[in-house]
Amino acid sequence: MTPAAVPTARTAGLIGCTRCGRVFAPGTELCTRCGAPLSSRDPRALQRVWAWWFAGLVVYIPANIYPMLITRTLTYSGEGTILGGVVELLGHGDYFVAFVIFFASILIPVGKFMAIAFLALSIRNHRFLDEHAQHRLHAVVEFIGRWSMIDVFVVAILASLVRFDAVATINPGIAAISFALSVAFTMLSAQSFDPRAIWDE
Repeated sequence: MTPAAVPTARTAGLIGCTRCGRVFAPGTELCTRCGAPLSSRDPRALQRVWAWWFAGLVVYIPANIYPMLITRTLTYSGEGTILGGVVELLGHGDYFVAFVIFFASILIPVGKFMAIAFLALSIRNHRFLDEHAQHRLHAVVEFIGRWSMIDVFVVAILASLVRFDAVATINPGIAAISFALSVAFTMLSAQSFDPRAIWDE
């Protein structure tokens, strides 16, 4: 059976629950298994995807320009951006930590932006990926979204541990807030995407 011939709840005249997967006859408003509201398709879902996507992109730019970490000691005061921190870690020989920060704070967010945009643009065109591959891509985007907050977690831990006001302090910069907002917005964008639309003709 080819992917184009795979039957869906919609082609069978049914409504599928997006939370538990159970199908119901048209006109049913709530899932009797999990209580989730039922709808065949949300016509505004794609608009919400792009709205959250653009919001995430807007706040991701200052997250890479402004300082993520502000460090003050008796003899030193400095600010570090995400990329600047990666370069500094490489200079100190901490290649593994530098790779983790670069991967989680730059590669994953950029990859998420590209993947969500690709899914939204190709929802009616399966030229590059078939339906199964697009569905798996959406599942991957939702799974890795929670791991994009490593930078914010590190900053929060350092800021709470290093509080020797007379000697040294570490405070989160404006980029930490921007980065956290960007992660939240892209997660909302991915969750707003209706994967059932991938299978629509």
